[in-house]
Amino acid sequence: MTGMFAVSTAGHDKGTVYIILEEVGEYVYVADGRTRTVDRPKKKNKKHIQIIKKIQMEKPQDGYKDLEIKRAIKEYQEEGNVKS
Repeated sequence: MTGMFAVSTAGHDKGTVYIILEEVGEYVYVADGRTRTVDRPKKKNKKHIQIIKKIQMEKPQDGYKDLEIKRAIKEYQEEGNVKS
């Protein structure tokens, strides 16, 4: 599940696109590169996100970087898939 794009389906961040950084039990840690950075990921319950199956970001050896996450999400949104 790590590296997959996901959309929040519940909470004040509903509709926000994230990238899953880590999976721990029934929770995932997600980041969008802006308000939720790699240093401060958001903890979300798995049932409160919707995985975007067709896209996955490869995990770099040196770990995810905020700029790369931000750029990947922006490219996805510019394709017309999601309203920001």
